[in-house]
Amino acid sequence: MMEKILVYIKSQKSTTWLTFLGLYLIAVGLSVLVFSFVLPKGGISLNIGNSRSKIKQNLPKTQACPINGMMYTQPEKDVWSTRRPVTAMIENHVDSRPQSGLSSADVVYEAVAEGGITRFLSIFYCGAAGADVKAAPIRSARIYFVNLAAGYGKNPVFLHQGGANDFCSDCPGGVKPYGQIAPKVDAYGALDKLGWRNGEAGNDFDGGFNIGFPVVVRDQYRLGSEPALWEHSVVADMDEVYKEAAKRGFNYKDGEGNPWTQGFRAWKFDNGSANSKPTASDISFQFWDNQPDYNVEWKYDQATNTYKRFDGGKAHTDWNFDKPQISASDVVVMFVKEEGPVDEEKHMYYEVIGEGDAIIFKNGVATTGTWKKDSQLDREVFYDKNGAEITLTRGPIWIELVPAGNSIKY
Repeated sequence: MMEKILVYIKSQKSTTWLTFLGLYLIAVGLSVLVFSFVLPKGGISLNIGNSRSKIKQNLPKTQACPINGMMYTQPEKDVWSTRRPVTAMIENHVDSRPQSGLSSADVVYEAVAEGGITRFLSIFYCGAAGADVKAAPIRSARIYFVNLAAGYGKNPVFLHQGGANDFCSDCPGGVKPYGQIAPKVDAYGALDKLGWRNGEAGNDFDGGFNIGFPVVVRDQYRLGSEPALWEHSVVADMDEVYKEAAKRGFNYKDGEGNPWTQGFRAWKFDNGSANSKPTASDISFQFWDNQPDYNVEWKYDQATNTYKRFDGGKAHTDWNFDKPQISASDVVVMFVKEEGPVDEEKHMYYEVIGEGDAIIFKNGVATTGTWKKDSQLDREVFYDKNGAEITLTRGPIWIELVPAGNSIKY
């Protein structure tokens, strides 16, 4: 009898210990979730701070990115060959700097959103294939950014947080009165015409309507212990973006076996060569003359044959990884027709379909020419004065949409 009692006591002790162990593991798991996604003041950052790569980089770079010509390893190509481009809206308000993810974008477009404050359309494809990339802060769409994104093949993922629209919950018919928003700047109307908006099934990824955690999260403490304003806090996890895209059927090929590259206009590339006597080593310009915080400068670095970016007089860095200064192999200035504000909501309009003047900076030299984009679904192409397509240097490419008539110093 005594032996049975001892066995029972031991059994009860074992059960109690296992119960406490289980509760401990559950508590740890919950803590990780809480501290990962509901960040307290001074909490843990969602951004990867130390390691850019999640694929071995000591392999030969033999594969050219179809978007910017940059060379990558075969394993990186194996990743991007299952995906399609993500075209993401990232803001540039002074209070949102430094942004996260811009140094991983293959191509970045910059244009004024409103009031002389610029915004970026960032194309993620090859540069995000072998890296843990967080993109932030995600912000709202404008019609001209939609028109540029539409040039990236068949149904690219369009990632944004709201956009210019005519919705109105308390207006007659649910539509804003005439004059409040001009039809020509209705970004949602353009997305509807493209067929991108389709609730939780479309390639339009809208943080305001059809995506949420874990694709996008609010992190007001992305940059430190002081909380950012709510509108500057949306962070996208690119791996989660691609998981959601795959779930919706937006992989490299669609359900009928058609690749996203169908109809995509690839640029021409070469390896580039540093110029020992650069004639365009310091590029500077402004978008609006009353907004110096958004003045841009690009300084040529002969050692790397790249241009280093400065925003509002300060080195423009990426909060991801080791906070590198943003650089580009090519800087293209597209002079575009500016209209606006065109409505009561102060929306601007920039014409990116058609043609206009351009300056292409590569290898420390400037080439004047033109740009041409035949339709919404075409990609812009750059030509010299003789009408020959300009070959770009492999690597990250920045395209600055500057109001026609503005001066560029170099």
